[in-house]
Amino acid sequence: MTKRDAVFPDGRQALYEINRYSAAIRSGDLLFVSGQVGSREDGSPEPDFAQQVRRAFDNLDAVLKAAGCTFEDVVDVTTFHTDPANQFETVSAIRQDVIGAAPYPNWTAVGVTWLAGFDFEIKVIARIPSVG
Repeated sequence: MTKRDAVFPDGRQALYEINRYSAAIRSGDLLFVSGQVGSREDGSPEPDFAQQVRRAFDNLDAVLKAAGCTFEDVVDVTTFHTDPANQFETVSAIRQDVIGAAPYPNWTAVGVTWLAGFDFEIKVIARIPSVG
């Protein structure tokens, strides 16, 4: 059996080690990215919701880059929201800036009651571009 090929963005591996999980796992030509939240450098939540969502996308971008991917390589997205009805417009506007033009990845949004002090989380599956 092959060992997990863990991927970590620069400067944030300690946060993952504290919580005992990997930022992403590379398996063949797929990248499975753990849920990314809008945490500051110390791991604490960004208090402003729009900035928290922006940071979550920035943190996701750092994980994608660490694996040689971009948002164009993302094929599947799942987002978690503590108040979906009131958060939708903010998330949608930021998502449009980050994801770009069609064709869009598939997307599933889930309402939840708890995200460890955060209000938004995003996880993705991406196809790793072939080399050569």
